[in-house]
Amino acid sequence: MSDSSNPYGGFSGQMRGQAQFGGAPAAGATAAPGGNHVKDTTTAGFAKDVLEESRRQPVLVDFWAPWCGPCKQLTPVLEKVVNQAGGQVKLVKLNIDDHPAIPGQLGIQSIPAIVAFVDGRPVDGFMGALPESQVRQFIEKLAGPAAGDPATEIAAVLTEAEQLLAAGDIDGAGQLYAAVMQADPENAKAVAGIAECMIVANQHERARQLLNDIPEEMAKDGGIQAVLKKLEQIEEARKLGDPVALEHRLALEPDDHEARMNLAKIRNVEGKREEAAEHLLLIMKRDRTFDDDGARRQLLQFFEVWGPKDPATSMARRKLSSLLFS
Repeated sequence: MSDSSNPYGGFSGQMRGQAQFGGAPAAGATAAPGGNHVKDTTTAGFAKDVLEESRRQPVLVDFWAPWCGPCKQLTPVLEKVVNQAGGQVKLVKLNIDDHPAIPGQLGIQSIPAIVAFVDGRPVDGFMGALPESQVRQFIEKLAGPAAGDPATEIAAVLTEAEQLLAAGDIDGAGQLYAAVMQADPENAKAVAGIAECMIVANQHERARQLLNDIPEEMAKDGGIQAVLKKLEQIEEARKLGDPVALEHRLALEPDDHEARMNLAKIRNVEGKREEAAEHLLLIMKRDRTFDDDGARRQLLQFFEVWGPKDPATSMARRKLSSLLFS
């Protein structure tokens, strides 16, 4: 996925999103038409349908008969769970009345009997009509957990991307955000995340362009709004002067609240959130009337960008409450 075809990729080079969502078949798995992973077989077809196919993914063989009551209970459950596994396992049904040779060779004496084949040989099985939960556990033990709901998978990928971004891995985070965008082009969290990656990569204009181009409804999302505020804070901080000079002013005059406010804004965009908060809290402690309580309003704007779970937000909120209600 090159940058020319994907406006969300490429911070330090080419970025590729490879994630699949919603039960995509595993590599090598061959899904039946319509996503059905269940079929009937015969004595003649057993080698191809079971032995050969089990070299691609596990195959469950359901030995059944039309007169078997428990078989009628178990087979729909098997079909449901196997289809939900999305290609991780297949189910092949063999009517033992019509095709007695194979069950005879395997020593099947009671039905329903389920035998799991992997790499052309039987590896596990069970007899009797088990409840769905136990059937699911059997299949997961054999082939691993089934792919989940696409929304759940996307949420998990977004969480991982957030963790990578917090750890400073913008390429890894960007790849995951781009993969989500492939599956869900209007996912506001993914767009906000990609913009965050651009900001960390010092591509502020590119982030601004990305957010300017999104649909109006998406722009109302809280995460998008937080990134827009961050960009505004960065742009403002660029105009506030040299932080060293501001510190010098404060050393000479600690109550230079304008210099302290400007330094707080600069420290914020530098990622020094707790230091930024401390400057604003100090202004509030010394003069709540400065800029019509501007330090408190600025701190609340920081909270909007940092988010409620950020340690700096938690720390500053505690101190702010103590200051306001002491």
